[in-house]
Amino acid sequence: MDKQSHKARTRQRILDEAARVMRECGTEGIGVAALMKRAGLTHGGFYAHFDSREALVQAVISEMFADSAQRMQPLWQQSDPAQRLRTLINYYLSEAHRDAPAEGCPVPALVSEVGHLPEEAKVVFAQGVASLLQRLRDLLAELGHGDSEALASSLLAEMVGALALARACPDKTRSDAMLAHSRQLLKQRTGLEDAA
Repeated sequence: MDKQSHKARTRQRILDEAARVMRECGTEGIGVAALMKRAGLTHGGFYAHFDSREALVQAVISEMFADSAQRMQPLWQQSDPAQRLRTLINYYLSEAHRDAPAEGCPVPALVSEVGHLPEEAKVVFAQGVASLLQRLRDLLAELGHGDSEALASSLLAEMVGALALARACPDKTRSDAMLAHSRQLLKQRTGLEDAA
């Protein structure tokens, strides 16, 4: 392996570990020394890959959205738009997604912290959210929803909020119910299920 590919793999290892930490603990959970130790690297090696902790945070946010988009790729390839939306709602508001924040969507993990981040990181976060919204808008328009922009914004906000609240709830039964009710009501609202 040549030096450039080794450096790229090491950088990716740092990004992957930092993404896990940020999803679980937020941006404040990333200390350079502890992160490098978790990645099995030396503290001094960090600066060969990133100019600062802030540069790392910005790169990690971008990486988190790219990783999330890649994980969702099979969903977007389904031919039936109603099934795509149903699958999205069912997955996003699932117990599995709730219980695996280290691999989950970056929005609920970071939304409460974004206002305190440097401007460059806010821009990267906003670009990631805009990409998610565009996917939702396109899908809702394909399903014939008239105001797909407003519905996409509301749908994303409701899914993020429901997931964040379900993760914060210490009562698993109540948390499961929040997710189930949110799934049902969002599917009704988008015409995937009839109102009970």
